[in-house]
Amino acid sequence: MSTATQDPTEVAEPAEPAWRRLSPRLIPVHLAWLVPPVVTTTGTLLGTGGRLNLQALITLSSFTVAFLTVAGINLTRLFTTGYRITDERLELRSGLLFRSHRAVPLDRIRSADVTARPLHRLLGLATVHVGAAVHGTSAGRALRLDGLTVAQAGALRQELLNRRGALLAEGPADAEPDAPIARLSWRWLRYAPLTIWGVGGLFAALGIGYNTLHDMQIDPLKLGLVHQLVAAFSSVPLWVAVPALLLVLVVLGTVASVGQYVEGWFGYRLEREDGGVLRVRRGLWIHRSVSLDERRLRGIELAEPLLLRLGGGARLLAIATGLGNAEENRTRSVLLPPAPRAQALRVAAEILPDGQALPITAELTPHPRSARRRRINRAVGVVALTAGALALPGIWVSQFLPLACAVAVVLLPLALLLALDAHRALGHALVGRYLVVRSGTFARRTVALERAAVIGWTVSQSPFQRRLGLLTLTAATAAGRGAYRVRDIAVADGLALAARAVPQLLDPFLEQG
Repeated sequence: MSTATQDPTEVAEPAEPAWRRLSPRLIPVHLAWLVPPVVTTTGTLLGTGGRLNLQALITLSSFTVAFLTVAGINLTRLFTTGYRITDERLELRSGLLFRSHRAVPLDRIRSADVTARPLHRLLGLATVHVGAAVHGTSAGRALRLDGLTVAQAGALRQELLNRRGALLAEGPADAEPDAPIARLSWRWLRYAPLTIWGVGGLFAALGIGYNTLHDMQIDPLKLGLVHQLVAAFSSVPLWVAVPALLLVLVVLGTVASVGQYVEGWFGYRLEREDGGVLRVRRGLWIHRSVSLDERRLRGIELAEPLLLRLGGGARLLAIATGLGNAEENRTRSVLLPPAPRAQALRVAAEILPDGQALPITAELTPHPRSARRRRINRAVGVVALTAGALALPGIWVSQFLPLACAVAVVLLPLALLLALDAHRALGHALVGRYLVVRSGTFARRTVALERAAVIGWTVSQSPFQRRLGLLTLTAATAAGRGAYRVRDIAVADGLALAARAVPQLLDPFLEQG
């Protein structure tokens, strides 16, 4: 009888990791998509006294079918989605009729962000967004795992960062993080009304509500409360009603701004984790946790909208690669909410530890007087067009002529002040390894961009710029918004700046004298 012997040199292959599933707690979240059609139909029946015309019936039916379809698709995705982490990659598969299997190498993962909407938080769930660079593309691709428990989401994020850090030889990633770079101060709430988002969001909500009801053949002005408010404003003189309406809108907009600030930035913390990762945590109802690899940081941007600047505040944004498309970059790049300008500069100094003066505080080279003249001409033109548009009906109604003159008298000094401020804002400099650019009056932005991150230049001139000897120099980059402009700089200065900032990049296109 012979017995088979195993070769001692033969090594058993390690078993493949098991596929993990999303949490079944996600089922109520997807069924919640059926709530809006029920609420909308009930509200419409109550508002119309149970009478529905054909147009309203078609609208409600389409609305219901759309939400049923979304709920069905989401439930199918829940039951067919699986993920696993191997030694080298993160894999995700999903789909019933159309199967999808995606794999991302762990060393290509750029970020692992955790968010939790209100219903998710109520059920103890979270969503993990894994950003990754695939095949070296600058646009990055994201894997989205919606429906993990909070513990699973935190463990997955840490596991991805640990394995990525091990592959990149960055050392252990489980050390305790340092003290936070910045955290929320409730004194910053005074800056919330100095943004336009509250009033703008209020008008947007009113417009959406009006259009929805109008499409359903329902006149919003005839609804009970709205009708009473219209009647109340109609019963007082116009010179009283208009200021009162503006005051109400300002108050409501202020309340909305403060509420939006609290919801978006409650619990805000900016901290540096082991392995060179900046992490921003924030959110009251929707909890957000955004990670940014410092190695992908290419600069910073100090944003100072007009009202916020007058109040001594500013926002700080990161200029980095791998933050996704334009919308994702806009939300994920914010490092500091509206806060004191000194606080923004302090945070910027900690994020860019170059051992030199903070680039965004450097003295900038002003732009020529012709740039100021261009802004003054533009301001006068806007005032003239506005006054002309108001004066045109004066051909038939003589009262419009004095109104046009009054508007011109009021707007012209204000427009000139804004034009002069816009010119004072213009500036540029080369500070160490950074190109620093500043411009804007309604939304002043000071950008410090690494010169090594500039991958191309665009030189453009409008007919008016050619006449004044000016040009606009645009630095193309794979980071941030993708393009940063040096506006209305003298031709010789602009070409010299481009040649000094990134030597030899523009030289082949310049004429040698």
